[in-house]
Amino acid sequence: MHIMITGGTGLIGRALCQRLLADGHQVSVWSRRADQVGTLCGTQVRGVSSLAQLDGEHLDAVVNLAGAPIADRPWTAKRKAELWSSRVTLTEQLVAWMGARAQKPEVLISGSAVGWYGDGGDQPLTEDSPAHPEYTHMLCDAWESAARRASAYGVRVCLLRTGLVLAADGGFLKRLLLPFKLGLGGALGSGRQYIPWVHRADLIELIVWLLSNPECRGVFNGSAPHPVTNREFARSLGRALKRPAFMPLPAPVLKLGLGEMSRLLLTGQNALPKRAQEQGFDFRYQHLDEALTDILHSS
Repeated sequence: MHIMITGGTGLIGRALCQRLLADGHQVSVWSRRADQVGTLCGTQVRGVSSLAQLDGEHLDAVVNLAGAPIADRPWTAKRKAELWSSRVTLTEQLVAWMGARAQKPEVLISGSAVGWYGDGGDQPLTEDSPAHPEYTHMLCDAWESAARRASAYGVRVCLLRTGLVLAADGGFLKRLLLPFKLGLGGALGSGRQYIPWVHRADLIELIVWLLSNPECRGVFNGSAPHPVTNREFARSLGRALKRPAFMPLPAPVLKLGLGEMSRLLLTGQNALPKRAQEQGFDFRYQHLDEALTDILHSS
């Protein structure tokens, strides 16, 4: 298949490119850094700076992973505009281009996040659960709505609400490694908020599975079957690193330093991958301890 990826140079995209190449697929990445795609994603991956470069070419699938990192900077008005543009506006542009093509891709896998649910407390959340309206829900809902429009062109649409992706070479886990290795790790706020985590390898396999199964469409939670609380996450990471994890970071400190963005750390979602499991997907890393052991001892 010829598969086009947005966000291909990111934490998930780089690994997905390598997985697809290993299966013999042709991979193109639409990126502002098109000249760096070969270095970041693999020399066989083609980087394009404009969708027009793919006009006239047969395209089987699109995987839309683009989006500015949501936890990199406080949510000022300017940053919120960047988050919206890199998710909603880009997806609108992507879907409009797909609709204008004479030959439509068969499937669009479009990224979203468990933030769609807002603060779910300790209630189990499946793809059928309602949302608690707040900023992350508004952003993710608009993002998903933009992607859904591709179905009007006969494209099969899968929306992947991703949890906290665990990998050694980037993302949230990499930021935690130094303080935890120094014995300065611990729970954030109350520690009772849930973290719907997923091993990057499982998320990549889930994307490949969605690409390969034409009966799959609609929303899928991209998180492991056994989410943990923030306190349990800290203890598990401490065990994996053989370090103590009893230095909590109080909620008022996080709110003072991060403002509204602190809700990402102080609230959570007990999200469960009900639809993927019901339709036959098998997570290799179902429990956090085994996932962390694999990541930290194979990196």
